[in-house]
Amino acid sequence: MMEKMIFGRYIPADSIVHRMDPRAKLVFVFAFIAIIFIANNVWAYAAAAAFTVGCIWLSGITIRFLIKGLKPVMILIALTFILQMFFAREGNVVVDMGFMKIYEEGIRQAFFISTRFLLLVFMTSLLTLTTTPISITDGLESLLNPLKKIKFPAHELALMMSIALRFIPTLMDETDKVMKAQMARGSDMSSGPLKDRLKAVVPLMIPLFVNAFKRAEDLATAMEVRGYRGGDGRTKYRLLEWHVRDTFALFSLVLLATIFIVLRLWM
Repeated sequence: MMEKMIFGRYIPADSIVHRMDPRAKLVFVFAFIAIIFIANNVWAYAAAAAFTVGCIWLSGITIRFLIKGLKPVMILIALTFILQMFFAREGNVVVDMGFMKIYEEGIRQAFFISTRFLLLVFMTSLLTLTTTPISITDGLESLLNPLKKIKFPAHELALMMSIALRFIPTLMDETDKVMKAQMARGSDMSSGPLKDRLKAVVPLMIPLFVNAFKRAEDLATAMEVRGYRGGDGRTKYRLLEWHVRDTFALFSLVLLATIFIVLRLWM
């Protein structure tokens, strides 16, 4: 299960994306999420797709690996496509099945929304796959530092995100172990009526929650005995350094946004 799951997983490598400053990667992803909504035609989404594929190629991670690890999300994207296609009722009728009609605008919106969703998932997954949780924490805290003047808990928020990302693979591994233990005792979670499957999930959730709370308590105790008292007065072992590649990455987003705006105005 751990080999297939990529949420919260870090893939060590020496690509140019791995070497980027975590602050640049965070700004890059958030900016990409914002500007992707400017795209409103096929050519703009083709440019966005080419840009995303280029980023994936620079990271050294294959698209096949991403798709394989994001199968549950792919199912959700497919469902979104189908729902949007059948329930958007604008434009000319393309397919008339009597009880259900597919409209031209429905197909268009289904394609755009699904493509946007897919590109966002790829780009955000690329962030966690190429950045360690501690680097994400340091980068996020550095970006939020100006908000400390208004008493914003930047360090605590960054720490919570880091812990959450760190424990996603751990909890998934714990789920896998509990499922195998239940199956070894004769529990069947993959067949039978839906009601029986839901009942079989209860014995899975109880030990999972118990183990999760125990891990949280152990982590809190470990932090306390090591003298953790928050972010005030703490020094950094890893110093963040901004390089030319980071500036170039953000500049590439400016170019992409310019392309989106030009295509939106001309087409």
